Amino acid sequence: MITFVLGAPLGASSAERVHLDLGPDHPSRSGLVEVACRTDAGVITSAEILPGAGHRSAEKLFEVRDYRQVLALANRHDWQAPFVGELGVVQTIESALHLVPPPRATRIRTVLAEHARLHSHLGSLSAVPAVLAPDAGLAQALHVAREALREQLAVLTGNRVHPMVCRLGGLAADPDVSWLDAEEELAHRIAPLGAAVRARIVAADLPRDIAVIDPEIARTYGVTGPAARAAGVESDLRRTDPVYAELTAELGTVVTDTRGDAKARLLTWADELTATAALLGAAVDGARRTDGPVSVKLPKVLRVPVGDTYHAVEAPLGHAGWWLVSRGEKVPWRLKLRTPSMANMAALEAVLPGTAVDDLPLAVASVGYVAGDLAK
Repeated sequence: MITFVLGAPLGASSAERVHLDLGPDHPSRSGLVEVACRTDAGVITSAEILPGAGHRSAEKLFEVRDYRQVLALANRHDWQAPFVGELGVVQTIESALHLVPPPRATRIRTVLAEHARLHSHLGSLSAVPAVLAPDAGLAQALHVAREALREQLAVLTGNRVHPMVCRLGGLAADPDVSWLDAEEELAHRIAPLGAAVRARIVAADLPRDIAVIDPEIARTYGVTGPAARAAGVESDLRRTDPVYAELTAELGTVVTDTRGDAKARLLTWADELTATAALLGAAVDGARRTDGPVSVKLPKVLRVPVGDTYHAVEAPLGHAGWWLVSRGEKVPWRLKLRTPSMANMAALEAVLPGTAVDDLPLAVASVGYVAGDLAK
């Protein structure tokens, strides 16, 4: 649960501590984040985000792992979409090596990336039926869908949460026809949930103009993903990715509210849940039509040429970037993360002033973050 310290600087004896629970499936349930706020007449006048120490400094651990071992750590910080972490780092290293994976591996990676996006979006949106617009039936449906995604991942990789399936030059697993059929069916089952969440948001008549992230704030703090698109800022890296070229109809523009406030962000997320389910179905079809291997043979020891490489992927919460600096050794000299959670929470700190304390659940639920992705 995210903790708010209201009315006084953190540590002051007169401070009131408020634990904000956005439901059992929301990413904030892990805790580790405090927000120190000053208030006046029930309205926040200043806010400071204080992330906790969720992990053991992943960036420094990368520096003492070889390029294959790094992959086992790369999916740990955003545990709502672990595969996207694997994908980002493996594509960064492949770019530095000028290594091209087989076409089938690329297709299946796309399937798994959109699978992870569904899982992440369902978790973020779970706050709507759990807290913001209570609906026990819809909350259960979102929970069941997330569990189904985890079980489907386990069938392919043996792991429900951290798949550890990406390899340099491809994948460790090749799904058979029955798995792809089950994945497509799961996408079709999840697709209506986006419209159901949207309907709950609209029916609840949530207040407008809460924690507005406008285009200028988005650019200042580097906000991307659904939070930026809800302000009318087009920032989807998939649109320039040739792998997604044939899926553009499903990717399409789904944003219908560009006011940049908390309600607009939730509506954007709900619409993107529907679009992602359609995109996943199209990606599965692409994987079915692409034969061949899913990996390439590599030498036992890999050394990346001297130089630096930057690569970013469209993670569920926004742009996730990887900056690799190599000195020609078998371990990175530097591997720096650019996480969307950090940008989103920095912007939240800037837009919370002026928000009523009673509207904190709506403000926080609408700005996506994962504690491990924030305190990496």
